[in-house]
Amino acid sequence: MSTNPGHSHSFDRDREARWEEQERAGSDTSAVRDIADVAAVEVIGTACVHLMSAAAVKLGLADAPDAEADVDLDEARKLINALAGLVTAAAPEISDMHARPIRDGLRSLQLRFREISSIPDAPGKGPGEKYTGPVI
Repeated sequence: MSTNPGHSHSFDRDREARWEEQERAGSDTSAVRDIADVAAVEVIGTACVHLMSAAAVKLGLADAPDAEADVDLDEARKLINALAGLVTAAAPEISDMHARPIRDGLRSLQLRFREISSIPDAPGKGPGEKYTGPVI
């Protein structure tokens, strides 16, 4: 350790920076405690709902007068693929009771994608279909 009080070690600066960041965030450990109280099935379900909602907007299904302006099939494909992969991987862990409504929503999104796509994908090649199988 240096005897010069104006000299600080990078370890001390790093620790102080982390502490200041936690203070700015408004809590030091409450966020960790909050997430620790949430069951995995709820975290997975919430992630699925966010993916479904975003995909629905990208498919023009938002409850807004200009929803068609938000249609973006490339973005929708990515979101549907992510949702299909997540629900397929998580289904054994979250039980059929939780997975079934997500799968139903996913299928609706896949059908909507197929319906509005000007160049239809071959069966089994649409968004998420490598995880779910063909949606017709």
